[in-house]
Amino acid sequence: MGKYKLAAFDMDGTLLNSGKQISDTTKEMIRRAAKEGKIIALSTGRGLAELYEYLDQVPEVRYLDCTSGAMVYDCHEKKVIARRAIAVPHMKKILEIARQKDVMIHFLSTRSIVQKSKLEEMEDYYMGVYKPMFETVADQCEDIYQFYMDHPVPMEKCNIYHHTTEERAITEERIKAADLPVVMVHSEVTSLEITAEGVNKGAGLLALCRHLNISPEETIAVGDADNDREVLQAAGLAVAMGNASEHIRAMADVVVADCDHDGCAEVIEKYLL
Repeated sequence: MGKYKLAAFDMDGTLLNSGKQISDTTKEMIRRAAKEGKIIALSTGRGLAELYEYLDQVPEVRYLDCTSGAMVYDCHEKKVIARRAIAVPHMKKILEIARQKDVMIHFLSTRSIVQKSKLEEMEDYYMGVYKPMFETVADQCEDIYQFYMDHPVPMEKCNIYHHTTEERAITEERIKAADLPVVMVHSEVTSLEITAEGVNKGAGLLALCRHLNISPEETIAVGDADNDREVLQAAGLAVAMGNASEHIRAMADVVVADCDHDGCAEVIEKYLL
């Protein structure tokens, strides 16, 4: 048996292949790990509503470090372990800034919420690959800005999808200038992911470790993109996928095969077991 007790996998570009599926080989390795008493967790920018489809396929996954670390969740007990959200006044300011550009807003908490008219434009925001998922799991409103004014609640995560990286940079600078207590991370091609200050996947992993009474040194984190940086730094073993960005590969302890060649199964077999 390996010295590691838990492996936390990013979803898109990591556990999911290019077709947004978990391979049969990886599913089998997850089952094997669970039988041997290992803990498999998801460490993802996705929200809870966007994960049910996959959790049905891998019921051995009990814990989620989701919405980029804003929520840590126990799937078996259906209980929130830890949560940190963007306060209502800060959300209102973010939306005031966002509406200065033609963007697509996406709210993530226990729900996934988007503006109905924007679904047909997702390709324009480089998010077309996610359109089937959004159509299936997202709650659709007529006007996302008015929706929030009518339902002002703290939000675990707000994604802003842009037409260009230049427009994303402008939104990012305006939010920085407003001096809001938030964290902003680049994702996909033109996405800006926004969470409360102190939120990241690494903080989520540490909260999960405290809950499980295990050491971070006993964990493995696997990822491919910028929003995986903190969780890779927090874990005992940092693993980059073969398709990871160059700087994520450079900071990792090991690099495995890419997401289309069962890199996650390799992690379980070589390092978790």
